Amino acid sequence: MGFGRAIIRGIKFLAAPVILASVAAFFIWHASHGDRGLIAREQRLTEIAAARLELHRATDEREAAERRVNAMRGDQLDRDQLEERARAMLNLTTRDEIVIPYPQNRRLY
Repeated sequence: MGFGRAIIRGIKFLAAPVILASVAAFFIWHASHGDRGLIAREQRLTEIAAARLELHRATDEREAAERRVNAMRGDQLDRDQLEERARAMLNLTTRDEIVIPYPQNRRLY
């Protein structure tokens, strides 16, 4: 009987730490892998950074469009820009002009 009591005493002695360690492991696992865990947080931060870049690109595009529209208003008509746009739309140049093509993402207007 002494051996059985020692086993039961050992089980009682280890039961609380094993249960607490299991609960702690559960919470640690879900803190890193859950829907709101650390891994999901890193993914959200990456998505937020990509969305901010897209917002910045869209803002720049909108501001460029606003500059074009403001330059073409009747009371502040910029004749050089009007001539430039007309030539670009008609695809015309003169002999003495130098054409400098811009990459699509680096255009002035």
